[in-house]
Amino acid sequence: MPNSSEMPKAPIHPHAVTAGEVVPGDLVALSQEEVERQQWCVVMHTLPESPGTIRVTLRPPLGGIDREAVLAREQQVVVAGRRVDEAAVPTVSSPRLDAVEFRDGDRVTRLRAVDPEGVEVTYERRWGIWHRDLDDRAAETVSDDVVRGWAADADRAGYVVRHHSRPAREPSWAGPRRVVVTGLGALTPLGVGVDELWRGLLDGRHGIRELEGEEFQELPVRVAGVVPVDPAMLLPRAAARRMNRAAQFAVVAAREAWGDAGFATGGTRESGLDPERVGVSLGAILGDASVLVGGDRKLRDKGPRGVSPLTTPMTVPSQAASQVSLDLHITGEARTVTSACASGTEAIGEAIDRIRYGRVDVALAGGAEAVVTPAIMASFASMRALSDLGLEGGATPSRPFAKDRAGFVNGEGAGVLVLEAEEHARARGARIYCEAAGWGLSADAHHMAAPDPSGHGVALALRRAVQDAGGHVVDVVHVNAHATATVEGDLAEAGALRAVLGEGGAAGASAGASAGASASGGVPVTALKGNLGHLQGAAGGVEAVAAVLTLHNRLVPPTLGCEELDEEIGLDVVTGAPRTLPADGDLVLSNSFGFGGHNAVLALRRVA
Repeated sequence: MPNSSEMPKAPIHPHAVTAGEVVPGDLVALSQEEVERQQWCVVMHTLPESPGTIRVTLRPPLGGIDREAVLAREQQVVVAGRRVDEAAVPTVSSPRLDAVEFRDGDRVTRLRAVDPEGVEVTYERRWGIWHRDLDDRAAETVSDDVVRGWAADADRAGYVVRHHSRPAREPSWAGPRRVVVTGLGALTPLGVGVDELWRGLLDGRHGIRELEGEEFQELPVRVAGVVPVDPAMLLPRAAARRMNRAAQFAVVAAREAWGDAGFATGGTRESGLDPERVGVSLGAILGDASVLVGGDRKLRDKGPRGVSPLTTPMTVPSQAASQVSLDLHITGEARTVTSACASGTEAIGEAIDRIRYGRVDVALAGGAEAVVTPAIMASFASMRALSDLGLEGGATPSRPFAKDRAGFVNGEGAGVLVLEAEEHARARGARIYCEAAGWGLSADAHHMAAPDPSGHGVALALRRAVQDAGGHVVDVVHVNAHATATVEGDLAEAGALRAVLGEGGAAGASAGASAGASASGGVPVTALKGNLGHLQGAAGGVEAVAAVLTLHNRLVPPTLGCEELDEEIGLDVVTGAPRTLPADGDLVLSNSFGFGGHNAVLALRRVA
């Protein structure tokens, strides 16, 4: 019930009168204490009780139940100097809620009806807790018991409390389709395949190695996250010769994801799929920078005839997407997204929308990159962006969120997800890992390389991802952070996470909390670049694979290299050992941010 539109808006000017002077329509308080508490009533009726007393019927000005008081005619009361049409004040009684079975999605409205300026407040139930604002973790939260207490005490305390059951879900007719993840593939510095990636993350291993080639010997930094096998050995020789290294990574990862989704080896035709209803969406910054460098070297050493005709098609960043399309005979589309280090995540987001709106039914999406080359390494070193901590004692030189972080470690690899329309996946009996629920983009518009220290752009992308997923901030149960281990980048991301999730990512009240109380505890955050290095355009794909597994296995991997958390980070960073994923939420966010201010966030949802 909103504030009554019939209530006059004239200011309240309290002044004392005798009870014998009040008439119906007066707004009265029976004591000065009631005036101070903004506790008023409308005089509905007055009747003589005796020569010296009157019986007054009173009702809260915004609606409620009547009460009667017998007052001495000469007794001092306070009137507000405001007249009310008593016929417009409704009789309302708040029903008890003791026997009501609350469900998430229910709403409760609470109005302090004795306050003429009272405003109705709405609480919505989510994860067993009533939230005054689902998108503000610092907002008031209360338990079921508190809400039941409100209803039981409402009439006596001058409140109006209403329970609104969550609306029945109407059948969807032609809206956006739900997208799910049915397959995973990866090739990373931790090894070949998703199992090697996941075990390495849980075991706290890293795949960062010293670069041994002669071409790296003069570089100031000679460590990188490199794939420990030659991807060409995992593919037919003739096909591998026509792919650059990034495309080889992509095809190996895509084949694993394809098989993991339950499709037949070979591709769309062997799987009984219409190839026109399947797409590819991969992110890359450069793809494989070594091909162009090698072609230039051959030109100088051997002249034009020494340059391979494959140099140009193997140089373009779109080679990975085109080779996956060729390998699995996918004709629906093969797109490439190039948004610096946000490329892989943005490519997944684009694929989500292509499936949502019916352009394709299935898509392989992620990222692939192979830029561990002397020139790229030298460039990053000149920017003072690379960590110079080395590999002494076997420790990782990539230390996200750590007090002693010193920069990122360049890396390579690929991560690919199979995305499907939910009805398509269920019709074929596919195993579903989770829902690919939404994504968000933004741009910093701040600097060509440095992040915006305010984190405003990152926060915008985070909020957009949650909104696109049809969720609320209180639904977020975990964040897979971008966290490259650069001083400025980690602080900017941490600030954005605090701005969106609340200081420390504070969680909502426990079930037994009293009104207005909240339970401490953060949204667990983890960062994987201590294990992998920064895989550039592939980072979003690989980290999305890990985020899917976090939801599916309900286990958060620890952040490797963060022995001592920088106190300015202010997040609940998981370190040391894996942690069980909290149950009071269903959204996991995977962050990717790139040079030039590209921000992309993927939202994944647990499927019951």
